[in-house]
Amino acid sequence: MAKVEYSQVLPKKTVEMDGDPYLVLSSNISKKDRQKASNNVRMKNLRTGNVIERTLHQSDVLQDADIVKQEVKFLYENRGEFWFCEVENPSQRFNLSAEIVGDLGKFVMSNSVVEALLFDDVIMSILTPIKVELKVKEAPDAVKGNTSSGATKEVMLETGLLIQVPQFINQGDIVAVNTDTVTYSERISKA
Repeated sequence: MAKVEYSQVLPKKTVEMDGDPYLVLSSNISKKDRQKASNNVRMKNLRTGNVIERTLHQSDVLQDADIVKQEVKFLYENRGEFWFCEVENPSQRFNLSAEIVGDLGKFVMSNSVVEALLFDDVIMSILTPIKVELKVKEAPDAVKGNTSSGATKEVMLETGLLIQVPQFINQGDIVAVNTDTVTYSERISKA
C-alpha cells in the first residue's frame, strides 16, 4: 500500500488508520510562528460512521486505504433492511443495515444500480448518486397570485421524499434532486 504524507491527506481521499478506512471530509494545513506545519483534518470512519478530528504532523504517515468500488443492484427495503444483489448474478442476494446504506432509500428506486465501497471484501458504505431524477407523485395546485415571487410548494416524490419545488411543478413531472443538500435542482420533463 502507498504511504500518504500528512500534507497529502486532502478532502475526498481515503486513508487507513488504526486498521479502519477513513474518508477525509475536510483538511486545513497551517503553520504557526516557529512551529512545524500541521494538517487539521476531519475524517469519517467508513466502518463505524463516526466522524473524528485529528491534527497530523510532519512525522505522521498514513496508508492509502485499499477501497474497491463495485456495482450492486438495489432491490428493495423491508423493515429497515435493504436488500441488494450482484448485477451479473441476481441469485446472490444480501442485505445491509440502514447505517451502512445511509440515505439511499430516500433517493433511489428499486432495481437501480449503485456503487458499493468495499474494504477487505466487506461493504463499508453505499454511494448515493449526487443527482437523481425522480417522478413527482403528489403535488398541490399552485396558489394563484403567488407565482412571481419565487414561491415554493411541498411535493412528494415517488420514493416518499418530501421536498420544496417551484410552483410550476405538477404531479407526474420528473425533477432532478441534489442528494447532498436534498433540494430541487431542475425539471427534467413535464407531465
